[in-house]
Amino acid sequence: MIHSSESTQIARKLEAGMKEWVRQGFQPAFEQKHFESAPRWLALQKTGSELWLDTGDIQGISGLWSAEFRGLTTNNTLLNAEVQRGQYDDLVRKTAKRLRELEPEIPESLLVLEIAFVLNAYHGLRLVERFDSWVSVEEHTDLADDVELAVLYGKRFHAICPERFIVKLPLTPAGLLGMRKLRRAGVPVNFTLGFSARHNVLAARLGDPSFVNVFLGRLNAFVSDAGLGSGTGVGEKATAASQEAIRTLRREKRAATRQIAASLRGSEQVWTLAGTDVLTIPLAVAKGYRDAATAPPTSAGPAAADIRPEVEATALRELRFETLWAITPELVAAADALTRADLDSMRPSDLVATLRRHGVHDIFPDYTATEIETIRKDGKIPKLERWRERLRAGTTSLDGLLNISGLHSFAADQEQLDARVRGLLG
Repeated sequence: MIHSSESTQIARKLEAGMKEWVRQGFQPAFEQKHFESAPRWLALQKTGSELWLDTGDIQGISGLWSAEFRGLTTNNTLLNAEVQRGQYDDLVRKTAKRLRELEPEIPESLLVLEIAFVLNAYHGLRLVERFDSWVSVEEHTDLADDVELAVLYGKRFHAICPERFIVKLPLTPAGLLGMRKLRRAGVPVNFTLGFSARHNVLAARLGDPSFVNVFLGRLNAFVSDAGLGSGTGVGEKATAASQEAIRTLRREKRAATRQIAASLRGSEQVWTLAGTDVLTIPLAVAKGYRDAATAPPTSAGPAAADIRPEVEATALRELRFETLWAITPELVAAADALTRADLDSMRPSDLVATLRRHGVHDIFPDYTATEIETIRKDGKIPKLERWRERLRAGTTSLDGLLNISGLHSFAADQEQLDARVRGLLG
């Protein structure tokens, strides 16, 4: 565990020095860049979608970027891929030296956390400098359950590049509370690892994040991997339902949150999801859309009610797929209760207890130590047979299960990055 009063105090002391360290070599203010327009991307933009690329690969971005793109999303997995290439090994060594100069007694766990923070911020600044884009930078996964440090490092990310950085926090109980505090401090937040409309309505009601997500490709992959059908339409329906719910909250002036369609797996999904507030598109999917013979979309994709997921009818009912797109009275009552509570002094466990008192037991369910180890081993797509009975019984849910699996998958990639850092430090 990183969190201790001593570590928190050291992290606060390091803020000014590490901001100066990360920003060295970059201009005080980033120049506005000019890029040529591309007709296919312009057509997609005209459906109402802001266009982002879901990558941190500078070379790959350069081959696709046009005037229509506005943002880039990075995460622990994508940053790890860049770090493992060795391009930042020298930066790691120099940063460790600088940290030890600033704080000779810095604990190793905090040293590694600070270096990971610098890597994320530095790479983000390179993306801003090269593409004049908004960049989502993600916090270390060790902070997913730590409200105080999540808020501290979120503010530090924002201070490094307030003109372009968006801070990514994971959808956890602590993440909800930390996100709320960051938003009230004026920090833009991309609230990640959402898998359902109810995930995102809860987040929007409690903290009004700048952006929420549906990782739709992972939902479809879960279905196809389990042999329940092709899975086509599952994530798309969840995304469309979430978008409709978020737009309702905006219309009612209860949130200003915008919806991101994330984890696209095929270019055909671009047509279905056209008109979503934001499309963040992986490189392979973007190339597929760019090179497709099909004409670009001219209007928004179908409403949630018109999307028919390709899932076995029995599984659709027994495994409660409706939790991905339905907003129940219990969820609304729980959100109402939480907005009336003193969220700023609430602990993550208190938030979960409030949800459960109002009948929402399966968004943040309890897992045994053995189950957590299984989740870690299985990766970001859980195996149905391990969870079928709990899904049927309602003691977990598809969005809850994909959420925690995604978090531990990101944590595994973060551990690889941290291991490289430790290896370079000797």
